[in-house]
Amino acid sequence: MMKFTVLTLFPEQVEDAFSHSIMKRAMEDGKIELRCINIRDYTKDPHGHVDDAPFGGGAGMLMQAEPIYEAFSYLQENEAPTKVIYCSPRGRIFSQKIAEELAGESHIVFLCGHYEGVDQRALELLNAEELSLGDYVLSGGELACAIMMDAISRVREGVLNKKESYEEESFSNGLLEYPQYTRPREYKGLTVPEVLLSGDHKKIAAWRHEESLKLTEEVRPDLYQLYRERNPEEFQPKKKKRK
Repeated sequence: MMKFTVLTLFPEQVEDAFSHSIMKRAMEDGKIELRCINIRDYTKDPHGHVDDAPFGGGAGMLMQAEPIYEAFSYLQENEAPTKVIYCSPRGRIFSQKIAEELAGESHIVFLCGHYEGVDQRALELLNAEELSLGDYVLSGGELACAIMMDAISRVREGVLNKKESYEEESFSNGLLEYPQYTRPREYKGLTVPEVLLSGDHKKIAAWRHEESLKLTEEVRPDLYQLYRERNPEEFQPKKKKRK
């Protein structure tokens, strides 16, 4: 079972993301476990404050190191986390490859910042790795954390109904996923490609791969180039058969 513990000021925002669909079923089946710890419960400030102005000046407020560390220390009394992640726009970009790597962990702790971030000492004391969803800033780490946990959970065995569901998704093989269709065969003049109705699994697989290549080259040329570099044999001119 994969365990997630989230240190946050807004537990309900994270819990709601796991109360529906696949993640809810995975929790009910015992495939994953989610626990949220409210950092505010560990502040010594009589008014419940967990933030203060940054030394050196600057806009906004920073989350203090003490309540974060106290919350983490409480967790460590009975648990042994194998990884701590801080959701931060300055971290390395989260990807499917990283999700697959993290799926091998048994207990991941996510620290969700808010306001202008957290005191650097908290990150050092928790030995936290910083991960980012992309080159933009969110109001807090809760949404980023929920997205990362969802992506990691999907890789874990038994979370999805079929292993193929994960293996054929975008990025799992380095390419974007091919277009998909379901009933009816025709809708408002748009029809399903005939090859998908042929029943020829080899031709269907070839069509899907070709569509993935075209879509990736058009939408994500960076991924397409990387795929070509990793699979040079696929793009070699095919030798003509001698008659």
